[in-house]
Amino acid sequence: MATYPTDDHEYRRRIRAWTLYDWANSAFATTILAAVLPIYYSQVAGATLPSEAIATSNWSLTLSIALLITAVLSPILGTVSDVMRGKKRFLSIFVTVGVLGTAALVFVGSGDWLLASIIMIVARIGFTGANTFYDALLPHVAREDDRDAVSTRGYAMGYLGGGLLLAINVVMIFQLGFEDGARLSFLSVAVWWAVFSIPIFRRVPEPPAAVLSAGVLVVSASFARIRETLRDIRRYRELFKFLIAFLIYNDAIGTIIGVAAIYGAELGFDSTELILALLLVQFVGIPFSLIFGWLPGKGRARRPFFLAFILFNTLALPVAGIVGARLLPGDVAGVLLPPFEAVGEAVGTGVYSVGDDGLTLDGAWSQQFIPAEQLGMESDAIYALSDSADAQLSLYFNGQNVTIVYATGPDYGAWQVLVDGELYQAKDTDEPLIMDAYSEAPRYGLAQTISLDEPGIHSLMVMPAASAETASSGPIAIAQLEVMAPVGSSSLPLILGLIIVLQVVGILFAWLIGQHLVARLASRMDTRNSILLALGVYSIITIWGFVLHSTIEFWFLAWMVATVQGGSQALSRSLYAAMSPASKSGEFFGLFGVMEKFSAFLGPLIFALAVTLFGSSRPAILALLAFFIIGGYLLTRVDVAEGRRVAQQEDAATQG
Repeated sequence: MATYPTDDHEYRRRIRAWTLYDWANSAFATTILAAVLPIYYSQVAGATLPSEAIATSNWSLTLSIALLITAVLSPILGTVSDVMRGKKRFLSIFVTVGVLGTAALVFVGSGDWLLASIIMIVARIGFTGANTFYDALLPHVAREDDRDAVSTRGYAMGYLGGGLLLAINVVMIFQLGFEDGARLSFLSVAVWWAVFSIPIFRRVPEPPAAVLSAGVLVVSASFARIRETLRDIRRYRELFKFLIAFLIYNDAIGTIIGVAAIYGAELGFDSTELILALLLVQFVGIPFSLIFGWLPGKGRARRPFFLAFILFNTLALPVAGIVGARLLPGDVAGVLLPPFEAVGEAVGTGVYSVGDDGLTLDGAWSQQFIPAEQLGMESDAIYALSDSADAQLSLYFNGQNVTIVYATGPDYGAWQVLVDGELYQAKDTDEPLIMDAYSEAPRYGLAQTISLDEPGIHSLMVMPAASAETASSGPIAIAQLEVMAPVGSSSLPLILGLIIVLQVVGILFAWLIGQHLVARLASRMDTRNSILLALGVYSIITIWGFVLHSTIEFWFLAWMVATVQGGSQALSRSLYAAMSPASKSGEFFGLFGVMEKFSAFLGPLIFALAVTLFGSSRPAILALLAFFIIGGYLLTRVDVAEGRRVAQQEDAATQG
């Protein structure tokens, strides 16, 4: 059985130390896993790879290898930590591995993709392994009545810490340039992670170990306990029922997190808006994580108020977003515009490859066939090559933005662009755009977007820039031109202002009226029902995501995701802790970590299949609704009280 200090001051200090570790390690999740390293791996470490697709494939393989290793190690080491009184010891080992691995990323330079992969595997093993033992400390740090609030507080601290360091790192990258700024960001994550991990080692005591029979070795006892747990799985029937439900609904949550930016880009939202929306979710998730931690706490005075506020947002955000998209002017709401249509000989929105009717080649051109295997893609590519001074690749189109797909290599030269007969000026320098295609190794599938001030019918011409003094000489290689869909305008300050006004109205409603209407419902909000509430909100999110067609809806939807993202995952962790024997927390949270990581498998697969079948991500988003419905239904079948009884009985037997 877990023991807690009788001194409330010491108890609170331990909780603060435990939650501060979420602040520490979330910097790795935001800067390393999500924002900076994936781009650095593709553009810098993978610069010598044939294409961005191969770099992405290698990156995915790197993450998968690290995941597989931790999936095998976590339950075994977790069980060993239970037997030998070593949760903090293993936590310190994995934190050290993760910190050193993260710091070593500083030495990754151009073309060092293999080194980056090896270091990333080490760092990811440290990060994931440490999380197993960090989570396993929860039942030993927080009393059962406090676990929901403590778990959600940890998530809130993680959102804040990870978001703050990411913001600092983004500023450094803008000030120092991407490569130098990224390297300094990697070092900052290592220092941040190490420094803010100190309190958990100083303040949180090592939990007691299981009682071993005389002469029994730790390793033998550990494997015996794993075999016993698997053999006696019926005894933990309710816990494993919860794990299955968690596997299903968390799969959908992870898919939404993973594909949100891709989905927004497909719908035509600007990349800057997508990044800002992700940051909004990061910071808005802080207070709402704390709110969800408050909901299950019996006897807490503000439960009806918080429940009313959550329900208000669940109803008001979709209604206000949809109504705003239809009543506000299009340049304010950012309504998605239809594709550009062909006008006479001018082509409309679409992709035009070498050999297509819309693309005209004048002068001396040759063609280079690049097989799909070399590109790391599903289809082959044909590049048009020319080093002739009078060579021209032309497109007559109706649109505003055109993306040029080209290749670089040791033998390639520079090219320039003419729009409507005049040299195209780079937006950041106001100088003619000269694309130097020289690189040490061949690289295919690179893209350069030409953005025009006004939509309409234009002519675009790509030609060698042999006269440029600073450019390399040699042939140019172009694969395709894509006329992009229209970019709608919107007023982000006004949209955010409307969201803030809506939150103020929600607070007033919840305080004056709402809390009285939901008082009886609030009394029934235990941990499981709070998770079910979050899954209900996610179900609305998937339906709304299927039909949204404006920037204002995207931002309102992002806010809605922020209301439940942290709370749903934090409460799942605390509910699992409640039904797990504290004396076996290392073993069981090792298993929880495996399920949490592998829950990100089926959702993306279904998403990819839906995109393949329907040619759009909209049906794929709607398909996730089934995960929330099935996972929620299975969660209702879990007898939490019985699960807690079995866990407490096991603790008594183990410690006896």
